[in-house]
Amino acid sequence: MTGQLSDNEFENLISEGDLSLDGADEPAAAPAPQPQAQRPDLSFFGKIPVNVTLEVASAEISLKELMECDTSSVIVLDKVAGEPLDVKVNGTLFAKAEVVVMNGSYGLRIVELSGAGLDALTP
Repeated sequence: MTGQLSDNEFENLISEGDLSLDGADEPAAAPAPQPQAQRPDLSFFGKIPVNVTLEVASAEISLKELMECDTSSVIVLDKVAGEPLDVKVNGTLFAKAEVVVMNGSYGLRIVELSGAGLDALTP
């Protein structure tokens, strides 16, 4: 063997090894878009009652300090005045809100949803 290939041998190597240059300039075909999965109908869950609470702030104090409290005591909380308050649904943070008064009753104006909101409950 001389170490040189004839033109026919070279063509055979290219075709047998699938080393052809045909389509080398073509971009790779983009994968077909996946159809978007349909969201399950969650309207059934809309009738389940949940407990919504508003947490103004919190403080950690010793039992001794708590026992020393009287009617004029002030406990400093961990939120600054004017900061949005925590809205919790069944004890889990759901949103930040501010208190509003509507027709003589208190209400909440949601100013920020936490995380994915209720969408996190879907599979």
